[in-house]
Amino acid sequence: MRRADRLFQIIQILRRGRGPHTADRIAEELETSKRTVYRDIAALLGQRVPIRGEAGVGYVLEDGFDLPPLALTPDEIEAAVLGAQWVAVHGDPVLARAAQDLRAKLMASVPERLRPLLLDPALGPSPYRHPIADPLDLAQVRAAIHAGRKLRLRYGDVDGAVTDRVVWPIAIGYLDYARMLVAWCELRRDFRHFRADRVQEATFLDDRFPERSAVLRARWRRSLEQERRAFRDRAAGQTSVGENPG
Repeated sequence: MRRADRLFQIIQILRRGRGPHTADRIAEELETSKRTVYRDIAALLGQRVPIRGEAGVGYVLEDGFDLPPLALTPDEIEAAVLGAQWVAVHGDPVLARAAQDLRAKLMASVPERLRPLLLDPALGPSPYRHPIADPLDLAQVRAAIHAGRKLRLRYGDVDGAVTDRVVWPIAIGYLDYARMLVAWCELRRDFRHFRADRVQEATFLDDRFPERSAVLRARWRRSLEQERRAFRDRAAGQTSVGENPG
């Protein structure tokens, strides 16, 4: 992560709540060291960002601080509109409405000379695509992810076998053909990907899972990278064995 991005994320973390945020917690979320966090806090203080606190206790952002208004480039506007169009087509109803609201806000805020980019952006997703209908309420799933609460799923796999599982939801993937729930599965004791259209029944539990979603997502990303690395190593080994030495 670039230093400028880290500084912005530290401000975002401090804005989330009134309680102090320790350097350990910030470093864990940003996947960096405490020493780096201390340096970044010092840099923000040097830029007159009103942060109060100290090492070992935690930091809070004083009231009244706000980031400067966004100044979007034409490419950034077009990227935002294309992303909103994709979500409007592929997202669940709640996200689709949010995408339409985002486009309306962009239309109201950008200069007149840039509005044609909102009306006629580069090629976007087809608005005539058949919508995906899922039995799983993804708006509720997102709320469970934010709250760190468990789900009980009755799930049918590709072969038709049905299992009951308690999972810790950490992310939703929006693909062209399906929506995927990423979760830690208590039954398998590992991360699993569940197609939303194969969920036969879902119960949203009050039980919280013991780790924060951001920490679990970091572990999930590391496990994916390990799988990719192992796959590349296997492929390289097969190629080496198959080569003709002469």
